[in-house]
Amino acid sequence: MKTALICGVSGQDGAYLAKLLLEKGYRVFGTSRDAQVANFANLDRLAIKEHVERESMVLTDFRSTLQTIVKTKPDEVYNLAGQSSVALSFQQPVETIDSISVGTINLLEAVRFLGSGIKVYNASSSECFGDTGTEPASERTPFHPRSPYAVAKAAAHWAVVNYRDAYDLFAANGVLFNHESPLRPERFVTKKIVCSACRVRAGRQNAVKLGNLAIQRDWGWAPEYVEAMWRILQQPKADDFVIATGSAYSLADFTAAAFCELGLDWHDHVELDNELQRPSDIMCSKGDARRAYAELGWKPNYTMPDVVRMMVQAEFNEGKPA
Repeated sequence: MKTALICGVSGQDGAYLAKLLLEKGYRVFGTSRDAQVANFANLDRLAIKEHVERESMVLTDFRSTLQTIVKTKPDEVYNLAGQSSVALSFQQPVETIDSISVGTINLLEAVRFLGSGIKVYNASSSECFGDTGTEPASERTPFHPRSPYAVAKAAAHWAVVNYRDAYDLFAANGVLFNHESPLRPERFVTKKIVCSACRVRAGRQNAVKLGNLAIQRDWGWAPEYVEAMWRILQQPKADDFVIATGSAYSLADFTAAAFCELGLDWHDHVELDNELQRPSDIMCSKGDARRAYAELGWKPNYTMPDVVRMMVQAEFNEGKPA
């Protein structure tokens, strides 16, 4: 039986990854800053909370990180922790950079110090590329981060590469493009749109305020993307992989699809709010995951229209009275 340690198990990706690894027969440990008070709602929602062994760990505290790894003795560590909102990073840049970049280096240094052959997966981000324009980003595309979040993710990404090259660690980055699910919190615009559309349909809300509807993103389905994370650590040699669908849609397209799923015209229920626009934003973000297809055997089955349909159905059904 392999043992996995998931840093940030309470988030969307952490919960789906825990479920996947449990199904594969792993012993799974999951961390949060304070496991005694965290509610782990996503683990509850997936009915796996009692099967995940929960530990308190603060990645920005080297002692805490080292002690947790020594205690859990993992074969694989998945670093999904840190401040995860691009929008919030503009308001909290120091916390964002500290939690992501310093946290990642602490994890790498703890694994190097122990010298026990632990495999490390790091959640890099498509945000590192900045605006991809008409050409989808691949593993060879230069980084041009346009938010504090992206700056932090880029620093963490290159720390992983450096530790792999300098210390021969099995450390790999998954450069994941946007991926959504019903587990997304509503502070993410995709879930905000889905929840608002469902509330409009139920007569509990009249409209939703949104920012720049012209931005384009490559949206995938989160449960599929955690499968790619696992596959990256099963390779004979550590490397970095772009994970994406290869299809980009505008936020207006996403909004239209969500309202249409409920028989509504989004034009009747969307208000534009310039206050919701970011200081600097990415107009188009699209990924080229052909190398993941070829070397990992990973391919997405769902693109944005499928993702919206599944999110709306889950949210609408959950909101129905028992």
